[in-house]
Amino acid sequence: MTALHLLGYICTALLIQCAAGLGVALWRRRDAAPASLAADAPVMEAKATGAWPGWREFRVTRQEFEDAAKSQRSFYLQPVDDAPLPTFKPGQYLTFSLPLGAHANNGAGTVRSVVRCYSLSDAPDSTCYRITIKRMPPPLSRPELPPGEASTFFHDQVQEGDVLLARAPSGQFYIDTDDTVPAVLIAGGIGITPMMSMLRWCLRHQPDRLIHLYYGVRNSADHAFKETLELLAQSHPALKLNIVYCDPGSTDVKGRDYQHSGYIDLALLRDNLPHGRHQFYVCGPPPMMQSLVPALRDWGVQEADIHFEAFGPASVRSLVPATNEPADSSAVALDIRFNRSGRTLAWDGQDNNLLDFAERHGVPVESGCRSGSCGSCETKLISGSVTYAEKPDYGIADGHCLLCVGKPQTPLVLEQ
Repeated sequence: MTALHLLGYICTALLIQCAAGLGVALWRRRDAAPASLAADAPVMEAKATGAWPGWREFRVTRQEFEDAAKSQRSFYLQPVDDAPLPTFKPGQYLTFSLPLGAHANNGAGTVRSVVRCYSLSDAPDSTCYRITIKRMPPPLSRPELPPGEASTFFHDQVQEGDVLLARAPSGQFYIDTDDTVPAVLIAGGIGITPMMSMLRWCLRHQPDRLIHLYYGVRNSADHAFKETLELLAQSHPALKLNIVYCDPGSTDVKGRDYQHSGYIDLALLRDNLPHGRHQFYVCGPPPMMQSLVPALRDWGVQEADIHFEAFGPASVRSLVPATNEPADSSAVALDIRFNRSGRTLAWDGQDNNLLDFAERHGVPVESGCRSGSCGSCETKLISGSVTYAEKPDYGIADGHCLLCVGKPQTPLVLEQ
């Protein structure tokens, strides 16, 4: 295992993104008077019964730490309107637009909205949603950088009683309901959050379905949901728990706190999984994803049985299966004008999408899910046309495009 793998596991995954919706969120203290909503952030009608349009108010009703190091905290959210919550597919996420700076100077600070997506970490419930957020420190290799601003906001500023706005659950990473195929849930670090949603749903609705959970962390200090997982495994024989510590602590006992030392890799899966078809669900830090997902393909696992949630552009690019199709000649040598940045660049077909293209050339773009679900990168299309391999989940406004999943069909002029 390389040093890069070690750094990735110690740092753990970046939360997602992964994943939806652009706008200005409301965030207010529990003792504050109701704030006015921005004109572009409509709140759903109180009687709506399905997935709501726009933003909906949620009150934080409870918080609790999920690990011994107190770096991973769950937030329980109930709708202010008390209307029932729509169900969601286990593994999906909520999208928040966080007004960073709104808490400063008694609300008088400069507000800069950022969109962040956080996986739902429990089974669907008609009265409450739960998300679990890890406080993200600076990277070990770059200690001079600031910590994660959104996770710091949640951990240091959001309190019980505060009100947030969220978009309806979305995302393409969720468990297949076919209970005849065993599920292999593979999580690294904070990647455990969507797996908890999948696991709790399966145990509630498909208690006899065989589930193998592989969960890799540094040691017991970072081991989220430790007691919960142990109790679930004791009461559900179909759940096979495989906890992997890469740096066990002095008081960690193999066989009690964890089952395997090292990392989650193909050798571990080959040695432990029974022969036959499985569906794999993978979510974790980029080094784990970049090694494990291609290894599953090389092992002969069919593409339809490999599901993953990838965080960040590097991991996304490396996890997309390579094709032998020739480059689209119409996508070569197209001028892409970024008006706000004042730059005109030549699209040469090297990038998977316009967001990757912009980032490769140093053009700043706000982004969130990188999968066409959240709308963070929605940009006004002044001229030209953009194509999408698949229809995005996000409802694109007329005259706009999504950079994260779009490719140019013609020369473009973008407001960005």
